[in-house]
Parts: sequence; C-alpha cells; structure tokens
Amino acid sequence: MPSVPLPPKESNLFKRILKCYEQKQYKNGLKFCKMILSNPKFAEHGETLAMKGLTLNCLGKKEEAYEFVRKGLRNDVKSHVCWHVYGLLQRSDKKYDEAIKCYRNALKLDKDNLQILRDLSLLQIQMRDLEGYRETRYQLLQLRPTQRASWIGYAIAYHLLKDYDMALKLLEEFRKTQQVSTIQELVTGYEASLKTCDLFSTCENGEKEPPTTLLWVRYFLAQHFDKLGQCSLALDYINAAIASTPTLIELFYLKAKIYKHVGNLKEAAKWMDEAQSLDTADRFINSKCAKYMLRANMVKDAEEMCSKFTREGTSAMENLNEMQCMWFQTECAAAYQRLGKYGDALKKCHEVERHFFEITDDQFDFHTYCMRKMTLRAYVDLLRLEDVLRKHAFYFEAARSAIEIYLKLHDNPLTNESKEQEVNSENLSAKELKKMLSKQRRAQKKAKLEEERKHAERERQQKNQKKKRDEEEEETSGPREELVPEKLERVENPLEEAIKFLIPLKNLIGDNIETHLLAFEIYFRKGKFLLMLQSVKRAFAINSNNPWLHECLIRFSKAVSDHSNLPEIVSKVLTQEMQKIFVNKNLESFNEEFLKHNATSIQHQLSGAKMMYFLDKSRQEKAIAVATRLDKNMRDKNVKTLTKVFEALLDGSFGSCHTQCEEYQAACHKLFPFTSAFMPATNEDDSSIASVNHTAINHDLLSNEI
Repeated sequence: MPSVPLPPKESNLFKRILKCYEQKQYKNGLKFCKMILSNPKFAEHGETLAMKGLTLNCLGKKEEAYEFVRKGLRNDVKSHVCWHVYGLLQRSDKKYDEAIKCYRNALKLDKDNLQILRDLSLLQIQMRDLEGYRETRYQLLQLRPTQRASWIGYAIAYHLLKDYDMALKLLEEFRKTQQVSTIQELVTGYEASLKTCDLFSTCENGEKEPPTTLLWVRYFLAQHFDKLGQCSLALDYINAAIASTPTLIELFYLKAKIYKHVGNLKEAAKWMDEAQSLDTADRFINSKCAKYMLRANMVKDAEEMCSKFTREGTSAMENLNEMQCMWFQTECAAAYQRLGKYGDALKKCHEVERHFFEITDDQFDFHTYCMRKMTLRAYVDLLRLEDVLRKHAFYFEAARSAIEIYLKLHDNPLTNESKEQEVNSENLSAKELKKMLSKQRRAQKKAKLEEERKHAERERQQKNQKKKRDEEEEETSGPREELVPEKLERVENPLEEAIKFLIPLKNLIGDNIETHLLAFEIYFRKGKFLLMLQSVKRAFAINSNNPWLHECLIRFSKAVSDHSNLPEIVSKVLTQEMQKIFVNKNLESFNEEFLKHNATSIQHQLSGAKMMYFLDKSRQEKAIAVATRLDKNMRDKNVKTLTKVFEALLDGSFGSCHTQCEEYQAACHKLFPFTSAFMPATNEDDSSIASVNHTAINHDLLSNEI
C-alpha cells in the first residue's frame, strides 16, 4: 500500500534526512528518521523506512539495512524513492544487474528523475551496456540541454560505439550552443539597457549611444532568433526596428527572410517587394524580390519585376532567356511545376538544357584561337570545364524538375484529365462538387484568356526576333524547333524524354543519391529490372539509410516477387543481389527494423509508414499514427518535414484520411502558426487542404534555411 503523504513538518524532516545522507552525517540522519517513525501515523512510512535502511548500510549494518529497505518497498511499492534506494543498496553489494532493474522500475514511476538517470548511466557504462548508456545519456541531454556534462556524456557514448563522426558533431554542436547562449544573454542585456538609459550597461556613466545603436541591436537579435527558429521573437524585434526606422531597406529584407524561413512565402514576397520599393534602381534587391515572388508561385509578378532591368521592346521572359539567366529559369520552372503548369515548366527546363548545349558548342570558337594566341593554360582549363559542364547546379535543378514532371505525365497523362476529375468527384458531396465545377469553369476561362494573350505576345516576339535568330542560326546546324508548352506536356513517350535529362546526371553526378533514385523511378515504370537493381545498388552505396531509397527498395522487391515470368538468369541475379540488402528478412520485418532504427526521424518514419500501408492496407490507422508522431523526441520537427507529411496525407499515400489530415494540420499549426500550409481554411479558400499541392512551400529552399 502506498504511504500517506507527509505533512509539512514531517516533510521537512524527510528533506533533512536526504541532506544528511548527501553530507555523510549518518547519525543525524537516523535521528531524523526516528522522529518521523516514532509518530504512530507514519510508523510504516515506506520512503522513511527505505532511507533509514540506506543510512544503516553506510554505517556497516547491512542486514538491518536490507530489512528496513525491503519493508519500506513493501509498504510503498509505487514509490520511485524506495526503488531507487533499493537499487543503491544492490549497487553497494556489487549486484549491478539487480541494481539496474531497480533503477528501471524507479524510472517507470518518475521517468524524468535526473539523479536516477545519472545513477543508471553509471551502472550501464560500468557493465559496458553501451547502447543502454547512449539512450540514458540522450534522456539526460533532453532534460538538461544547457549542461556541459549532458553533451559530453552523450558524445562519449557515440565515441565508445565507434561512431566518431557523430561524437564530433555533438561536441561541435555543444560548442556552438555555448557560444549562442553567451551571445544571446549579452545582446539581450544590451537591448534592455539601451531602451532604459541609452547605454550598453546601466553601470556605465559615459557618453550616451545614438538611437541607431538600439536599431542595429534589434536587427541583430531578429537575425539571432530567426536562426534559432524562434520566429515570433524574431518578428517582434524586427517590427520594433521598422517602427523606429521605416525607411531602411535591410529591415524589410530581413522581415521577408523570416517569413520565408517559417514557410509563408506569400508574406515573404510581400515584404521583399516593400524592400525593393525603397530603392527601385537597385538590381540586387530587384532580383531578390523576383526570386521570392517565384518561390511564392507569383510568376507574372516576378516577370514584371525583372522587366525593370531587361531590354525594352521584348518581353522579360524572352530577354532573360537570351541572357541565359538560369537562376530565373530554374526558379520559374519550379514555380510552374508547383502550379501544375507542366508545359510551361518543361519549356524552362529545355531552355536551360539548350544553354548548356550552346556553351558546349561555343568551344569551336576557341580551338584555333587559343592555339594561335598561345593561351594554353586557359584553353586546357576550358576543356576540363566543358567535360564536366553539366555537373553545374543549374543543370541538375532543371533536369530534376523535368524528370519529375515527365514521371507525373507518365503516371497521369493529360489526355485522361477528364477521367481523373470524374474519379476525384466521386468522393465529394454535392456542395463540394458544385464548388469544384465552378472553380474549374473559372480556371478554364482564365486559362483561355491567358493563352490568347500568350499567343499574341508570341507572334509579336517572333516577328521582333526572327531576323536575329536567322543570323545566329546560320552558324549552327539549322533552326531549332520552337518550345511550345502544349506540345511538351503531351509528348508520346514521357519516360524517353526523362532519360535524355537523366543520362548527363548518371555520367557526371553519380555521387548524388538523387541521381540514382530518379533513375530508379524511370526504370521502375519501364519495367527494366536489372537497371532498377543497378540504381538501388548505387544509391545504397552512397547512403543505405536514405528514406526515399527505403521506399524504392521495398517497391522493387515487391515488384520482383510479383513477376514470376522473369528470365531465369535475371531472376537469379536479382535474388542474389537483393539478399545482400535484405539479409533474409521479409519486407514487413525489413520495414519494422527501419522504423525502429530511425525512431527519432520524421522523414524516416514517414517513409516507413508509407511502406507499412503499401504492404498491408489494413494497417492504415497504425501507419498514419507512425507518420504523424510529433513527440519531443523527434529531431527533425521543422516546416519542411512536417509539410512533407501533410502532403503525404493528402496525396493518397495512406488512402482516404481526411479527419487525420485535419487533426495533423491543426497540430502543426500550433507548432508553426505562421506557416501558410498549416493555416485553417478561410471563406475565400474552401480548404487549405484542397490547395496544398499548389502551395508556395519549397522543400529544397527550406532545407537550406532551417
């Protein structure tokens, strides 16, 4: 039976018992135990009996000690103190395994008790239970992230497990954390003092600081808290700075960046536009504003913004293409892709590809020139650059977008659009269906007007540029086919077009795992099993724990098992190679092990949950629960990863789950209230859920910024 809680007088006496034990004043401790136990009401108080036994053990009275501790535990088996004391007693007798059991029982009753966790970690390292030691040190780090011992102990655990890279990362992270804490404390002190007395410290008596000092301190603090992910504080500081000086470009620029980092790209574009309006002659801020608009899917606004610095008499799009302005074209392609305008997106991707072709073709101008002028070192450097030209990030971004679009067009050809709408409408109520049809009619009308405008503009551009193109193409093999969005998005064989973009990636960017995973997606749809195997093996060699790779492996293995008519030699090769990866585990066990091994990663849990549902549709509820975990142990709880989970709930990866989707959106909104994807539905928008696939969230951008 649990003991009766001690009243204030006896409770204070019990605290003195603990203090006497810590200070090794054992006789005084026994005196205080007697004072509590002599009261008939508390003669059987379990924790006091246990502490009396522990104190007697320190005086060498072992038998009496065990008697009192066991009696105390019997009287209060639900007390973490009694279990902890019993563990200490077992430890003093070198019975370490028994002591560990006692500590674990104590932690079941008080899981965040620091002293019990520390004592448990000591026994685990003594017994060389390194995995257990790592888990315990992680709990201590979670509870006391500002203490040096927490970081050092956790780093040592990884070092002993021979994961030296992780140990080094932890030590580096601790060093940064210490610096961050020191800087934050110092600068917030400056801000408080400057507000009250215009000095860096209230203790100073010198000359007062000018008002701009407080302005730049707030500017610094806004950046500081933005970096730490504390966007509310960051916005408070930057808004205070703007209120004092509303004409400083840097303040609006920073406010736009803060909104970008929290995933509200529309608001970010708005404030970047405000920044550029303060200096319309600044090309840098103009370009930044255009980029922010593109990331918010505001393509027309971005084009108009760039037109301030492009040649008159031609459209900004055409002029930027002539100037090979690839940052604009790659961002534009990504925006069109998010908007579902695949033809326009592919046009931009092909324009980028043509730029690289032209750069390669320009070598002819230098083969004879460099020999004649004897600029041999520059010539050799040029040749080496041209050999790896398509390793450039601009080509990779354009190629990746093109491949993703062609894969989508293969899976959902545009010719079947009406059929898709019929399927989607089956799950809608009459009211929702009416709204959807109304939206479609408005969208079709808008698209028709836009197409007419584009057609007229294209005709004008063709007339203006015809002469110039004719002159340029005299040197080449002839005129090139015009890139028409409608034709590009309705190609006969999207997979063959995707392979054209893939080949340079495989040849030059083989060290990027995305190259091989994109290759797998193409070959999977073409049914090329050996090429699929080649792709997953190369990806596995780069990062065997990649979440996307995990999905590919399970889909590949399932496809192999479902095809019983493969040639014998092909089947034999596939079986041998896949056995090296799966090590005789079935797909369910392989997936469960992946989830267990990556229990603190949202991205890995999402991939594992997808495959759980893929392998067994009856486990939908369990799979969704795994994917939507948001407990404190998850280490990648940021806008990027949570948006991926949200989109997976919407795109059918877990079947129909509208209720769970709304619940997850609400939970994410509490964590990130400024993120547009998680904001509740408004009257203007029937549902934020319905439109999330066209949201301005840019995962690659956020992964670099958060």
